[in-house]
Amino acid sequence: MPTSLGPSRLVVDEAAEPRAALWLGHGAGGGVDSPDLAALAARLPARGVTVLRYEQPWRTAGRRIAPRPATLDVAWLEAAPAVAGLVPDLPLVIGGRSAGARVACRTASNVDTAGVVCLSFPLHPPGRPEKSRLDELLFPGVPVLVLQGDRDTFGTAADLASDIMVASAAATGGVARAEAAIERGIRVMEVTGADHSLEVLASSTLTARDVAALIADAVADFVRDVTRAR
Repeated sequence: MPTSLGPSRLVVDEAAEPRAALWLGHGAGGGVDSPDLAALAARLPARGVTVLRYEQPWRTAGRRIAPRPATLDVAWLEAAPAVAGLVPDLPLVIGGRSAGARVACRTASNVDTAGVVCLSFPLHPPGRPEKSRLDELLFPGVPVLVLQGDRDTFGTAADLASDIMVASAAATGGVARAEAAIERGIRVMEVTGADHSLEVLASSTLTARDVAALIADAVADFVRDVTRAR
């Protein structure tokens, strides 16, 4: 797929009887074959969701270091018309893992999307909680699902849930924090034992197969719920 930043790539796993489409971006440290993105591509088409995994131009060109965030947004938005053209009659949900989740949140208002899926949203750089990126997560005006590990050094599920509720309470002038978070349409689901890559230790109660199934089930249910009205 051509962009002003060079060629990019789209990997499409098509549902036989699609009812929705899920467009996903990869992280800064990996590509479209990361285990969580691959799990969604392998499992969701059977549940009626066509999965489109977008490879940014820097990755297609073989570079190892991602460019600045604004550049990622440019390539993603330039690819949006082509993505829409591939699934013209389907409601669309966007998302991604880590840096890809940030891109989806920042650009949600520019894409006709029913919701945003965030896999390991990087709330802050490791060890730098004062450098919060919460504003990006709060930006979309559509429902958001976040799947976050409890060992994530970029911010755990508990960190995210707490920060969202505090921000929601402040924005709504004292409304109960839990209610405000729900009204904002952001749901955080903890993946027990998982790190930023959503990988678990051998001693964890969940296996890698369990995590893949959990991610697929949660995302499939979310896509179904947010696209039902469309």
